[in-house]
Amino acid sequence: MYTKFSIEEIKEKLKNCLSYERYIHSLGTMEKAMELAKRFNLDVEKAQVAGLLHDCAKCMSNDELKAFEFCFDESEKLSCKTWHAPAGEVVAKRDFGVVDEEILSAIRWHTIGKKQMSNFEKIIFLADKIETRTREAEFREKIEKVLNETNSLDEAMLKSFKMTIKSLLKRKLPICFQTIDVYNDLLKSVL
Repeated sequence: MYTKFSIEEIKEKLKNCLSYERYIHSLGTMEKAMELAKRFNLDVEKAQVAGLLHDCAKCMSNDELKAFEFCFDESEKLSCKTWHAPAGEVVAKRDFGVVDEEILSAIRWHTIGKKQMSNFEKIIFLADKIETRTREAEFREKIEKVLNETNSLDEAMLKSFKMTIKSLLKRKLPICFQTIDVYNDLLKSVL
């Protein structure tokens, strides 16, 4: 058992703390995480919980998220768009009773990633980017193409990071230092 709540109970709780669109995205991420878990021989039930809860803190205000500043990586402080991930780890544990450390870590790192992610963390990261309910087809399909051609989580992650960094640069938004470190680490692993 990964949490004290059933999947249906988690869904009901999420409906009360997420916007409708974010809830639909969470369902899509859950579905894609389960699909990737099957494909890569990982725990499907665990992927279901992590995918569903990955954005459990996403709809909190910036002021609410600042209360979790104690768990932010220094570079995450550059952009409030990343704050929900470390806060989500705490919320998943506190409010949803998640006890599994790998689920908590996958929630924690689903936005900026980290060096040496486990395959489980990678599938949650990717499921968030390529779920079919709310993600734009153009972005999603490029990552899926790499995943299908190479069957490599690292190659798919690298494609996602390349596209994300390019988008952040184009929009003149800050890039977490850790994102660059993860990109460089992935680049080394696929060459």
